[in-house]
Amino acid sequence: MPKVAVYNMEGKQVGELELNDAVFGVEINQDLMHKAVLSQLANRRQGTVATKNRALVRGGGRKPWRQKGTGRARQGSIRAPQWVGGGVVFGPTPREFTFSLPKKARRAALKSALTAKVQAGDVVVLDQLVVNEPKTKVMVRVLNAVGAAQKPLVVTSEWDRNVELSTRNIPGAVVAKSIGLNVYDILNAHKLVITKDAVLKLEEVLA
Repeated sequence: MPKVAVYNMEGKQVGELELNDAVFGVEINQDLMHKAVLSQLANRRQGTVATKNRALVRGGGRKPWRQKGTGRARQGSIRAPQWVGGGVVFGPTPREFTFSLPKKARRAALKSALTAKVQAGDVVVLDQLVVNEPKTKVMVRVLNAVGAAQKPLVVTSEWDRNVELSTRNIPGAVVAKSIGLNVYDILNAHKLVITKDAVLKLEEVLA
């Protein structure tokens, strides 16, 4: 089982934690991680972009001029695509981009991402993370102390309002609960800063 150091909020090592192989020591499946990231990014897309084709543009019900005898090219509507103000040909229409992975695939992708972070040495475990009032400088001090100042993902076992408010002004920092953690946020972060309680809850759910 992989072992990681446990630090306090001052950045001093206060112990070690043995991680569960079933969650933090699995065989990394890059294909599943890629699909999980694609799924998450696709699910964020609105798909509401649209243009009007010739059937939707207002006007153009009358033929501009008679078919023959004018010397001009035949025209059926002033809302045809070749006219200024006419409809758009093959323009985008509202669509649904979302797709989902099977539950087992999502769990396997999450385990792969966690394992990749552990193997890269980018996991920092805190014995606790207590912020008494919303203060950005408190979180900045903690992240600097544990060497996670750049794009950290801070994971707690339960939603903590003070931690959320203290972190949201730090560029690149993201706060998440252990339940609801996703592959994209893990891989996008430079460091995974996770509390000991959050590790135990992840192992309880994913193992």
